Amino acid sequence: MNFVQTEHEKRLYRMATELSIKIRERRKIADQAASLPIETIEDLRKAHYLSLTLPKKYGGEALSLYEFLLLQEKLAEGDASTALSVGWHLGVVKELSEEHIWEEAMYDFLAKEVGEKQMLVNRAATEPATGSPTRGGIPETKAVKKGDQYVINGRKSFTSMAEVLDYFIVTAYIEEKKAIGSILIPKETNGLHVEKTWDTLGMRGTGSDDLVLENCQVPSKYLVEINDKPKKPKPKGWLLHIPACYLGIAMAARNDVIEFAKNFQPNSLKHPISEVEHVKQKMGEIELKLMQARYFMYSVAEKWDQHPESRKSLAGELAAVKVVATNAANEVVDLAMRIVGGRGLSKTMPFEQYYRDVRAGLHNPPMDDMVLQMLAKNAFSS
Repeated sequence: MNFVQTEHEKRLYRMATELSIKIRERRKIADQAASLPIETIEDLRKAHYLSLTLPKKYGGEALSLYEFLLLQEKLAEGDASTALSVGWHLGVVKELSEEHIWEEAMYDFLAKEVGEKQMLVNRAATEPATGSPTRGGIPETKAVKKGDQYVINGRKSFTSMAEVLDYFIVTAYIEEKKAIGSILIPKETNGLHVEKTWDTLGMRGTGSDDLVLENCQVPSKYLVEINDKPKKPKPKGWLLHIPACYLGIAMAARNDVIEFAKNFQPNSLKHPISEVEHVKQKMGEIELKLMQARYFMYSVAEKWDQHPESRKSLAGELAAVKVVATNAANEVVDLAMRIVGGRGLSKTMPFEQYYRDVRAGLHNPPMDDMVLQMLAKNAFSS
């Protein structure tokens, strides 16, 4: 199942492979500390990985969606928490570059920060009281205009990479506009601090702690987005970095279980367990599930890249990819665990972390119930 096609993709894929091997060494450390290692961020910076989705004039590679997913899936084989985290950064950069959401001056400022300094940025949208913004809650974080400044107060949860981010794009209720907006806030802003709250079962290395804002003041020009009129959400192809990440976990589990099965020979057998029928049956199931999910994901990405005029009609397929891929990834890791047996639960082996990490994909947006309802609605209205 080789999805790398062009020479350009091969070059980028080699870089992602090298990074994947490097960051794998720190995966356990990140898991134990519940934060993204600084050394990993530095590796990404040195490789100019953080600017890959920028236009070439800013020093980026202007990655297509297909290329973006190739690299993210490979990175996730080494450390899924790192891949998911940097996927949010690269996705935001890709969206801003392609959708022209911001005024040119502010976009130019951030693009140069990312391109020249490899700065990290992420959106901070989720709140304890409102849950995921995809459910439509109004943020309790508020921004009040005072002179030529905005004063922001609130708390954001699930802020991936919070401790190492250079910029936060914070959603808030903008009082004088009676609308929801997004404000760019640099990490050194007074009143901004990160509260260590991230203590989860899986994907611990994302360091998705709480961002606390207490009378933070930023210039009014840092109000970069305003939603004063209801708009129908556009399909966002870059969100496929989520299923790519979880398929990366499944690929890592697949590769490790092959090595295990080929080399493990209990004294009750005259051959490795790779020759046992029920093991071969499970391995075949793993291959089939990965084949189905990966071909689906990459075919939709190809469609997104090659037919931009049809992107508005791809919302159902994009959402379906996430549901199919994350569920398939969970099934693959479960099958790998069954091949390895009880020893797979040991902290000395990688499988128990795959088992914990892959489950987080079921809770990343869009949720299964919303996707199935959307698909049903589309079916009945056709």
